[in-house]
Amino acid sequence: MRALTDFTIASDDPSSGTNGGATLAFSGPMTVASLGAIDARIRHISDPLSQIDMTGVTRIDTVGAWVAWHLAQRTGARIVNCKPEAERLIAAIRKADDNRESVRADRLPLFERVPAVIGDTVIGLANGGLQVLGFLGLYVQACWSLLRRPSTFRTKALIHQMELVGVNALGIIALMSFLVGIVIAQQGAVQLRQFGAEIYTVNLVGRLTLRELGILMTAIMVAGRSGSAFAAQLGTMKLTEEVDAMRTIGVSPMEALVIPRILATMIMMPLLGIYSSFLGIIGGAFLSSLTLGIPFFTFLARIQEVVPLHDVWVGLVKGPVFGLIVAVSGCYQGLQVRNNAEEVGTRTTAAVVMAIFMVIVLDAFFAVFFTEIGWG
Repeated sequence: MRALTDFTIASDDPSSGTNGGATLAFSGPMTVASLGAIDARIRHISDPLSQIDMTGVTRIDTVGAWVAWHLAQRTGARIVNCKPEAERLIAAIRKADDNRESVRADRLPLFERVPAVIGDTVIGLANGGLQVLGFLGLYVQACWSLLRRPSTFRTKALIHQMELVGVNALGIIALMSFLVGIVIAQQGAVQLRQFGAEIYTVNLVGRLTLRELGILMTAIMVAGRSGSAFAAQLGTMKLTEEVDAMRTIGVSPMEALVIPRILATMIMMPLLGIYSSFLGIIGGAFLSSLTLGIPFFTFLARIQEVVPLHDVWVGLVKGPVFGLIVAVSGCYQGLQVRNNAEEVGTRTTAAVVMAIFMVIVLDAFFAVFFTEIGWG
């Protein structure tokens, strides 16, 4: 016959030092299957209790622990004589209840909560910026270590990452750049036609793709493609403790995993930027030959006349900086994974957002800087 849960209430001896209430003693299993029979009786207990004695409890689950904890909170009693299993469950219930109360206490009015959230966000961004700077310091330190020991540099890993970042991205970047060139030429021609200046579509396409959109769109594409891959790869390795295993056998994760990825991205980004700009110009020339009556090769020859050489250098200077930002964002976020697989996805998303945001911010800085030095 299945054992049932029961309880008894006995008055305390005033000389025992308790608060003068009664002691409630549970007996039998306190599980979800057995508590239903006494649930109504427990709910009707309203008098103060001094103790809840768990000596006679043979088995307990989360529901039983919650019943004991809730009854103790309602009657002001202390839970005593718990077995280890009951102690663990009641402690977990107590912690969850305390967290709920603290969350409830933190619910400020809207006019107070919004500034508090903004302040927390700003502080979090500042702390994150300091951590990224620390990560860059570790990267520089690892590079210095490799310069002193060049034989330990992983050339094959660098070449492999260059293939993944650069060669494998040629197709999607070519398609994107070609279409962007078509869009720039078409929209520019529509506006310039109002002034009879369609010929300046060549200037618009050439300067905009070589100076801004070629390298910027490439950086965004690489951030979404390779930056996210870096974060996911390193995050998975961190989660499966491969990174810790490398440290255990004396291999630096920074030298083996991070440096090849960052160097490969910095090397390939300027090349991909020039490639993207070239395909954008091809797209503009293609559309111009169809709709503006400008022959294809005449468009290309005109590009050489109207685009100053420093526009090419602007794109080349931006390339390694954008590559550094994309690779550092991906590697940093990947190595921050700690607890579970869900965090891999969260950190991957954060890597892409962080890289794209910083690329756009620095692009604005470069625009002002090159204008100030006369390369506008």
